[in-house]
Amino acid sequence: MILSLKLFTVFTILTICLSSIANGKTFDPGVKRSEIDRLLENAINQGLISGGVVLIGDNRKDLFCRAYGRLSAATEARPVVTDSLFDIASLTKVVATAPAILKLVEEGRISLVDPVSRWLPEFAGKGKDDLLIMHLLTHTSGLDDFQVSAVNPLQSAIERSAARKSVKKPGSHFKYADINFILLGELVRRVTGIGLDLYAAENIFLPLAMRDTGFNPSLEGAVRCAASLNSDNSLLVGLVQDHTARLFGGVAGHAGLFSTAPDLSRFCRMVLNRGILDGQRVLTARTVDLMTVPYFSHDNNVLRGLGWDIASPFSSPRGDIFSEVSFGHTGYSGGSLWIDPESGLYVVLVTARLDYKRKRDFNKLRGGLSTSAAALFSGQEKIKEFARKVE
Repeated sequence: MILSLKLFTVFTILTICLSSIANGKTFDPGVKRSEIDRLLENAINQGLISGGVVLIGDNRKDLFCRAYGRLSAATEARPVVTDSLFDIASLTKVVATAPAILKLVEEGRISLVDPVSRWLPEFAGKGKDDLLIMHLLTHTSGLDDFQVSAVNPLQSAIERSAARKSVKKPGSHFKYADINFILLGELVRRVTGIGLDLYAAENIFLPLAMRDTGFNPSLEGAVRCAASLNSDNSLLVGLVQDHTARLFGGVAGHAGLFSTAPDLSRFCRMVLNRGILDGQRVLTARTVDLMTVPYFSHDNNVLRGLGWDIASPFSSPRGDIFSEVSFGHTGYSGGSLWIDPESGLYVVLVTARLDYKRKRDFNKLRGGLSTSAAALFSGQEKIKEFARKVE
């Protein structure tokens, strides 16, 4: 039987692991490390990234955490360490914005079925009365991205999106667009009066002891930051890569958050524990369930939660073993999260990305990493089950 390239990585792992099972041996931690090392070192050698951090955990603790490479491609760049700071790009959507919106729902201050025009009156009278908050969260608003003006950028973005003609009826079609979460970030500001950055810090990051997570890193924090590439290939250190988020002053609902792998691990553990971590409840169990079940389905080819990706063209970090109920998100700068309630595992990847054109290679890195993590940490029965599917 000729195995597809997609299954090559997992086949290699399974061969090693099943051999250990057959001989009655436990898995060698060195084997786990060597396979994950290979994936990251290949990505560095191939010029996909200059460095990064991989963290694998379950609902109780971190199981694997290791740093690779350097903070940038510059010859004098320092090595990445496990608590290096990274621009996590669109992970902002699920780590800051979606939880902030759901927290406001918990507090009774907004509803998922509120018309967007209730909170953003710029939409009133523009033929979008049926556009709801939940449509923004699921990228089913019918809105599309456009170039934001440098003059009064946020207000002009709101007014322009309100005025644009929607091709699809809200709730009927999935189209991933940053404008949805730009509007949600502004909604948080208008409802709370303090802005997304402060509201997320007070209600999510501080309760979870995510001490290194926030928008606009300080000068001290910037020293620990991995670099990202500007449109002219110059290095950005401590400044958000996303041009639109920079126009908004670094705080936006779609991008702008900086974090570390250990902080993101704490967030993932909270989600697996349905809203609680170390005795501190951040979200109700019902809220976590609401966020992570499918709210939109299109022939089962696209499944989206409230902010979270379940199955879509962006689901490469699922890999080949994580279950169909797993969920996560990716970020343009190279990061990804993937969480599987069935196996109780999650994988955090943060990177200093160098090559933005080889999307297929980057997707293979993300998928291969999750496949490796699931094969190595899910237990022997899960490995045997997948081995039968491969055969």
